[in-house]
Amino acid sequence: MYDLIKKYWFIAGLVFVFTITVADTTGTVSGIGRWLKMHRGPDAVIVLIFFFSGLILNARQIRSGLMDIKGISIALVIIFLVSPITGALFGMASLETGIKIGIFLVAVMPTTLSSGVVMTGAAGGNMAHALVITILANGLAVFTIPVALSLLLNLVGGNAVVSIDKAAIVMKLGCYVLLPLFTGLMIKFYTKSLINRFVMKLQVLNQCLVLGIVWMAMSSARGAIIGTGGSVGIIFLLVFGFHGILLSSSGLFSKILKLGRGRKESVIFMGSQKTLPLSVILQVSLFPQYGMALVVCVLHHLVHLLMDGYLVGRLRKIED
Repeated sequence: MYDLIKKYWFIAGLVFVFTITVADTTGTVSGIGRWLKMHRGPDAVIVLIFFFSGLILNARQIRSGLMDIKGISIALVIIFLVSPITGALFGMASLETGIKIGIFLVAVMPTTLSSGVVMTGAAGGNMAHALVITILANGLAVFTIPVALSLLLNLVGGNAVVSIDKAAIVMKLGCYVLLPLFTGLMIKFYTKSLINRFVMKLQVLNQCLVLGIVWMAMSSARGAIIGTGGSVGIIFLLVFGFHGILLSSSGLFSKILKLGRGRKESVIFMGSQKTLPLSVILQVSLFPQYGMALVVCVLHHLVHLLMDGYLVGRLRKIED
């Protein structure tokens, strides 16, 4: 039993966070989560995640991550080509407009800023490689989202003008990702022998921080999820299938192009995971009348974390 808990504690934690937040009829749990979210809780957690990631990374991982052009290219193809095409296919189905818009928002998003990197490391992959993909994908998304989302909206007769605050995204990447990461790397450079004793504990701590981000996101969306009633089941199946296609595509490309251990995990997680904050910002600013779209974005984020949390355990088991 202990070995089972040790291998799958993260997925169990995700299920626990989801259940206790939604099932708490007093609103105490979600209330605390909303308060933290409104007071920059997620930003603080992201900074800590990348600071600890800097302490975990080593020079060999960084060099191999920067040099792996093939692996990076595969991940970007999944993010910016396979994902929007999959979204377009889902958009052809007979679904509510709000659900379609939610799928489109998810489809055009870049990869996550935190959980993908952490899960890559937890599964035995190259975190530096995952980080390079994160930075490139989020930088390119500033230019790809307006084009891809406009094309997808044509499937539902939409004509929204999509604009993104490019300076804000660059600033966020710099302050929340690069600065804490390099700070962690510098500290490790001067205290390597000391830090190496705590690498495993830092990885666990990073995963706990990801659970915190999920809790805060879940707390903010609790009302919307409960209010959708029976549609939640349909949305759950849709986002499960959507993410499953991206995972399968990432795995297939990795196998065809013979990516080795470390690079494969990075492509699988970074190619398929999607960032939540940017999709929420676009939904609120462009499609406030379609509350169902927000539910799709949040549920997809939770479902892909649950699916990938399970996958982390499987990949780690194969390595062991």
